[in-house]
Amino acid sequence: MEVVHVYTKLRKEFGRPALFSDRFEELLLDLPPEPSLAAQFVQKPYRDQAVQACRDMSEHQINMEHFESINCGTNHVEGGWPKDINPNEMEQTIRFRKQTEKDEGYIHSILQLGSVMEHRIKENNATDIYQQYLQEMEEVEEIQEPPSAKTISIFRDPNELKRTITGLSWHPDGGRKLAAAYSCLEFQKASRNTSLDSYIWDIEKPNQPEITLKPASLLVCLDYNPKDSHTLVGGSYNGQIAYWDTRKGSQPVEYSSMEHSHRDPVYKIIWLQSKTGTDAFSASTDGQILWWDIRKLSEPTECLVLDPSREGNLDRALGAISLEFEATMPTKFMVGTEQGLVVSCNRKAKTPAEKIVCTYDGHHGPIYALQRNPFFPKNFLTVGDWTARIWSEDIKESSIMWSKYQMSYLMDACWSPVRPSVFFTVKMDGMLDIWDILFKQRDSTLSLKVCDKPLYSLRVQDNGRLLACGSLSGEATLLEICSGLSTLQKNEKSLVAAMFERETKREKILEARQREIRLKERSRSEQSKEDETVREEGEDDAEQLIARAESDFYSLVEVEFRRRQKAPQVREKDLKNEVKTVETQEETGETEK
Repeated sequence: MEVVHVYTKLRKEFGRPALFSDRFEELLLDLPPEPSLAAQFVQKPYRDQAVQACRDMSEHQINMEHFESINCGTNHVEGGWPKDINPNEMEQTIRFRKQTEKDEGYIHSILQLGSVMEHRIKENNATDIYQQYLQEMEEVEEIQEPPSAKTISIFRDPNELKRTITGLSWHPDGGRKLAAAYSCLEFQKASRNTSLDSYIWDIEKPNQPEITLKPASLLVCLDYNPKDSHTLVGGSYNGQIAYWDTRKGSQPVEYSSMEHSHRDPVYKIIWLQSKTGTDAFSASTDGQILWWDIRKLSEPTECLVLDPSREGNLDRALGAISLEFEATMPTKFMVGTEQGLVVSCNRKAKTPAEKIVCTYDGHHGPIYALQRNPFFPKNFLTVGDWTARIWSEDIKESSIMWSKYQMSYLMDACWSPVRPSVFFTVKMDGMLDIWDILFKQRDSTLSLKVCDKPLYSLRVQDNGRLLACGSLSGEATLLEICSGLSTLQKNEKSLVAAMFERETKREKILEARQREIRLKERSRSEQSKEDETVREEGEDDAEQLIARAESDFYSLVEVEFRRRQKAPQVREKDLKNEVKTVETQEETGETEK
């Protein structure tokens, strides 16, 4: 049996009909143009980018179970004392030493052992017991081994809510410690329970951090002082600068004041080469470069606004993400921006407009890494979008070398401190790429899957053997590079110098050719404009001539018409005059007769 319920409703109640009527127009809002806003408009150049479609590839990784090690120590108690003497009693031990020193057997044994020790010491001085034999042959064997890297240890964020490692810094004395800055760069995504702490790790003890840094806001970057290994400076998410002395505990020694700090997160801070060793400068996406003296952090000592128009307008400033400072060039520094530009600056310029020297444009996105080559400071490395590029200071139009476009975004890069041809990059897919431009330029020499999460930061130890990578999940992975990639090769400096010089010369030739083509096009356009102007003037002259000819023609026609109208009257007058003349002659003849 089917149960049916029928809803009934009048047709007029289905909906209200729409009523349209004619009426006059009504002005709701009038926004007049403001010419003052046109000066603040920054035009973004258009870019053409080719995209190649390819098949999707999958790769599976298997991680072994984490092994935790425990360090145990053993204390050795002082021995060799007689039973009736307590070693902890100072008076008893001193009394026994005096008695033993007065014994003739003790003096005789010391003299006998002294001659033997003297002989052994002289043997050690005569022969270098630490000498390494056949070192050249070992180097040849190391070069032949394939490039490799292995994971030594992993330093994990001890908090429940994992944060991204946005900055790393090695301890300047031997690299026994690693400082890591933990932050959350996703806007308004950080939880209230997120820890603000950052840590200093001992590379021999990966299970627990050695020192905890307790800032007032999440640290985005930090850097060890190269002149004082106990001091660090860090840039916070709220724009403040903090300074630590590890001998004084976990709390910062001093903060910069909020009104004189950055307005956006501090993405990079670097120590400067100065006599006092207390100067640093920082960069932020608010468009400012600020110089600081940690002895007085109440306000910056100097400020530079990255305005490309060189007017110092903060509203049009370029957001800074990366910094580069070379100690051998104390007056120069470089800034990588969000807009894909590298800004070269001179700190000692007289005016703010002269401090911005030039710009290099070549990336489609923010420049996350910027570093000069430690052996060739005129060449520097940048990482942005999907490529890594090597530049020369003399070429501003384009880079001299670049990698092919990767499948994932590149987040950080750095040069090897021991090999001029090697640099490292990390990507969003958790891959670490090691590049050797003497071996291959378009592809990496070694690609290693570090973790499944994106990698955000990268730092290499001064000896070039150890490398640390920071990930999105708060893991700092410590890797050891093989000796082939961390040992200076034979004639490597001269080969790299020749390569850079050759590529720079090639780009100069191409740049000159492009400049010549642009000049020709400009001259052609100017010539075409002149021809059009002459043609227009010629057209104007022709029209004037036609008008003048028409006026002359009509004037001649009118004169001829008037002349023809006057001709019958003249003829009649001439006939009358002739008749009068004839009559006069006749009268005169009759009179004579």
